[in-house]
Amino acid sequence: MSAKKPLGELLVRENLVNMGQLEEARKEQRSSGGRLSSALVKLGHIKDKEMAEFLGRQYSMATVDLDQFEIDEDAIKTVSREICEKHMVIPVSKAGNVLVVAFADPSNMFVREDLTLVTRCKIEIVIAPETSIQKAIEKYFGKSTTDMGTVVSDLEMSDEALNFTSSLQAQLIDNAADGDQAAIVKFVNTMLIEAIKLKCSDIHIEPYEKRLRVRFRIDGLLHEKVQPPSGVANALSSRLKIMSRLDIAERRKPQDGRLKVKTANGLEVDFRVSVLPTLFGEKIVMRLLDKANLKLDMTKLGFEQNDMDLFKMRINEPQGLVLVTGPTGSGKTTTLYSALWSLNDPQVNISTAEDPVEFNLDGINQVQVQPKIGFGFPDALRSFLRQDPDIILVGEIRDLETGEIAFKAASTGHLVLSTLHTNDAPSTISRLLDMGIAPYLITSTVSLIVAQRLAGRICEKCKVPENIDPKVLIAAGVAAAEAAEYQCMRGEGCSACNGSGVKGRVAIYELMEMSTPLREEILRGGSPVEIKKAAIKGGTKTLRQAALKKLKAGMVSLSEVLGVTVEDDKA
Repeated sequence: MSAKKPLGELLVRENLVNMGQLEEARKEQRSSGGRLSSALVKLGHIKDKEMAEFLGRQYSMATVDLDQFEIDEDAIKTVSREICEKHMVIPVSKAGNVLVVAFADPSNMFVREDLTLVTRCKIEIVIAPETSIQKAIEKYFGKSTTDMGTVVSDLEMSDEALNFTSSLQAQLIDNAADGDQAAIVKFVNTMLIEAIKLKCSDIHIEPYEKRLRVRFRIDGLLHEKVQPPSGVANALSSRLKIMSRLDIAERRKPQDGRLKVKTANGLEVDFRVSVLPTLFGEKIVMRLLDKANLKLDMTKLGFEQNDMDLFKMRINEPQGLVLVTGPTGSGKTTTLYSALWSLNDPQVNISTAEDPVEFNLDGINQVQVQPKIGFGFPDALRSFLRQDPDIILVGEIRDLETGEIAFKAASTGHLVLSTLHTNDAPSTISRLLDMGIAPYLITSTVSLIVAQRLAGRICEKCKVPENIDPKVLIAAGVAAAEAAEYQCMRGEGCSACNGSGVKGRVAIYELMEMSTPLREEILRGGSPVEIKKAAIKGGTKTLRQAALKKLKAGMVSLSEVLGVTVEDDKA
C-alpha cells in the first residue's frame, strides 16, 4: 500500500479532511478509543462511503455495498458475532476454502491472520463502510444484546429476577450463568457500557411504588433511558453493591463505594456509587469518573483571556489562598485539577486532601480523608504541614477548624487551593465570616475567589438563529446600547444531541480578586450586598455578565443563561 504513511496524513493529502478536522478526530479517538476512521465519520468530517472508497484505492482492494448484497449463510457461520463486532468485519461469501470478508479497516493484518486460524480458510478482503457492516451484523446475527431495550425485555421475562431473594444474590453475581440468572448481570453491564459511550456524567436508578426508572445525565440534562420491571429493584441494587464492595445486607443506611469498568477498547472508567434508602427501595446514583474526559489544559476550560491571565498569575504566586466555589456538579474539581496539573513540577511538592479522590494525577500526593475513622480534612492538613509542602489542595473548607489551618498555611509561605459551596464569589466572604474566620485573615490571605457554573453548549449540528426581542435581552442584563449587536442562537434538536439542542458544556466564570475597595468593605464589616458592590467596583464581572458574553459569542442560548445565573440586582 502507498499507505505506509499514517491514514490521517493521506486523507489530508487528498483533501478529504483538513488538519483541524484531523486533530479533532484524534482527540475523539484518544477519548473514546476505536479507529481514527470511525472518529472522522462520527464527527461528520467525511462520509462513511467516501472513507471506504478511499481505503479501497489505497489498499487496491474492492469495495462492496452490503445493503445491496445478500450474504452467504454458510459464510456467516464461520465467524462469531463477538469477533465481527470487535474487529468490525463480516464474512460475505465462501467458495471452497476461500472466505471473502468485508473489513471496515483493512490496515490490521493481525485480524486477517486470526481469521485464517479461526476459519481455516484463505481470507480475501473487501472493504465496506463501517455503518453497513454494523447493519449487516444486526441483520444476520440478530439484534444486539447490548441494546438496553432488548436487555429490559430479558428482565421482564426473567422469573429468576422477579423472584430474586437474598440467598440468590451472590450466586447471581458470581456465576453469571446462562438463562434467567444472567439477566441482571447483562442489564448492568449494558447500562454501564452505554453510559460510557454516551459520555454521560451520572446514572440515576430510582425505585418507585409501581415502577423502576433509569436516567442518564448527559450535558447537564437528565434523559430517561428505560424502565426495568419494578420487581428487579433489589436484584439490581445488590448487583451494583457487590461490584462496589458494599454491604448487600444493609438496606437501612446510605452507603458509598466505587467500581471500575474496562471497555473492549481498553478504556478504564471509574464509577463513584452512592446508595440511598428511599420509601420504595434503594436509589442509586453513579458518577462517571472518566479521566479521558478530564480537561487538564486550562485553555480549554472556557476562561476569557483576561480571566485566564489573572487565574494563572494567582496560582503561580508562592503563597496565598485561591478558592473555587459553586454547587455540586459545576466543574470545580476540573478547574482545580487543571490548576494543579499546570503547577505539577519535579521541583514542587504538591499534596491534596480529598473526599473522595476522583482522579489519580501522576506526580501529586493525593490523600483520601476518612472522617469515619477520625481522619478528616483538619487531620490531613496538619500532617501536610509536617511534610514540607509547597502547594496544598483541600477538597473543601467545611468548618472553622479546617478553615483556620488552611488560612494559617496560606499565610506562612504555602499556596493553598480549596472549594466552598456558595452561590457566587462575593457570598464566599460572608460564608467565611459566618464560619468565624477573622476579617483581617481574609483580606491578607485570600488572593482570588472563582465562582463557576456549567452551561449547555449549543449543538453545532442543529444550531439555528433565534429571534429575541431586544427588551428581553435588556431585561436579562444586556446594555441597551449593545442589544442590537446580539445574534442569538439555539439548538433545534437532532440525533447528535439526543434532541436536546445541547452538545457538551462550557464553563462560566466569575473571578474576584482582593481589591482595595473590597478589603476596606470587609474590614468595615459591610453587608453581603455592600461587599458585592465593592467587588464590582474593584473590577469583578458577575456570573450573569460572563454568561451574556457566551450568549453574544453564540456558544449558549438565552434559556441557558437564564437557567444557570441570576439577575445581578437579585443576588
